[in-house]
Amino acid sequence: MSKKINVVVWNEFRHEKTSEKVKAIYPDGLHAVIKSFLDTNEDMEVTLAALDDPDQGLPDELLEKTDVLLWWGHMAHGDVDDELVKKIQSRVYLGKMGFIALHSGHHSKPFKAIVGTNGNLSWGRNQKEIMWNMMPQHPIAAGIPDHFLIEEEELYCEPFYIPQPDALVFGAWYEDGYIFRSGACFLRGAGKVFYFQPGHESCRSFYNPYVQKIITNAVRWAVPGDLGYEIPDKCPHILTKATDEFND
Repeated sequence: MSKKINVVVWNEFRHEKTSEKVKAIYPDGLHAVIKSFLDTNEDMEVTLAALDDPDQGLPDELLEKTDVLLWWGHMAHGDVDDELVKKIQSRVYLGKMGFIALHSGHHSKPFKAIVGTNGNLSWGRNQKEIMWNMMPQHPIAAGIPDHFLIEEEELYCEPFYIPQPDALVFGAWYEDGYIFRSGACFLRGAGKVFYFQPGHESCRSFYNPYVQKIITNAVRWAVPGDLGYEIPDKCPHILTKATDEFND
């Protein structure tokens, strides 16, 4: 078997400790549920990380071997260390790691720093959501029907203040009539980024088989490619002489 994809599922892991409702749905943390379905794939090696772990869950030795980082945060975005954010941003830009922001990760420091956005959107009550497959030819949409139902999810709706996506794979319609760009891909530097909307802490969206399939597909899509050369992390020295061809 070829090298496994090193996946880290990072979760703020605060709601599950403070809310009985959330704990009843995700007793070991929502990141543990994500790990449980990713673990069924033989090509993935999955590690859990949380905000209150040492080094906020991402010591250098773990971060440096991570191929794809999944990120869920909500109530403690401001507690994430800015130096850690810079390290994450650099690894994505240099094509060393893919990044997947889940649900309220739209307001996370890493997503905003990598994509270049304030991450603002409109939101409302939990309700039924229909997820529409807008790019069935995209690798992240493989095996997903033209639409599927999420029985209960927090309303996220437009306007969503993100840059123009490089690919808009999924769009959502809610029972109150609102719409949302719910699955968006971004190319930043030499790295790949995917934002996926389902995953409110008081909903069971991470148990939905189609949501699980999309996240699994997204991990494989976001794996850094072999460029055949190193991306410099500093600007090269200024050139003072052109090639002989132009100096004759």
